[in-house]
Amino acid sequence: MRSLLLLLSLLALSPTSATAADPKDASRMSAQESYELGMRYMKRGYTTKALEQLNRVRTYFRDDPYALKAEIAIADAHFERNEFDAARMAYEDFQRAHPRSADMDRVVYKLGLSQLRKAPTVASRDQTWTATAVRTLSSFLTRFPNSPLRPEVEKDLAKARARLARKELVIGAFYYKKQSWNAAIGRLAPIVAQYPDSPDRAEALGRLGIAYAMTERKDEAKATLATLRQEAPASPWALRLAAVAE
Repeated sequence: MRSLLLLLSLLALSPTSATAADPKDASRMSAQESYELGMRYMKRGYTTKALEQLNRVRTYFRDDPYALKAEIAIADAHFERNEFDAARMAYEDFQRAHPRSADMDRVVYKLGLSQLRKAPTVASRDQTWTATAVRTLSSFLTRFPNSPLRPEVEKDLAKARARLARKELVIGAFYYKKQSWNAAIGRLAPIVAQYPDSPDRAEALGRLGIAYAMTERKDEAKATLATLRQEAPASPWALRLAAVAE
């Protein structure tokens, strides 16, 4: 009897049995099993292992519904790893290949976030990717007006637009300090027109109004002052503008 028990124990520990019992043995897993394992890895922060499983689903189970889920998850994994170029390209590929996907709203949102994360946060630096993100996130609002993601998109879009406005204000302030008034107007006027919700709007209005006054455009200076007093009466820029516009 003891010999029989020993034999059974040895069989249970044999390499063949261990492999069969191991849920991570890729060659024995279905698309669903590989996908779910990949998502468990993702949840725990093991993105390299997650990508291994998800790429397996995409490569070997192309016609399985889990392959579509894996494509999005692969893009998400790159996003979590701060690999924003790889994430962006993965979201773009999915968008082209599956334009009617029920997950398209989330894909477009994450594409916009990938573009926004590529851009520098310092407004004075090149904001080309911020402008690209604004276009993508704006298109989201048009394409998916009833998406539950809309509040998040609006928040991130406002952040991106504020960064673009700040970029223009930095340049406008540079010309303002040099007393290159027409050049300053050329930068400041679009901020007022295009970014009404910018947190820097009061400063933009103040500098713009003063530039108008310095170029003898008194009516425009007074109109700008009226707007500034209505929107931000406590702003120090209202006092500065009043001193030259009235």
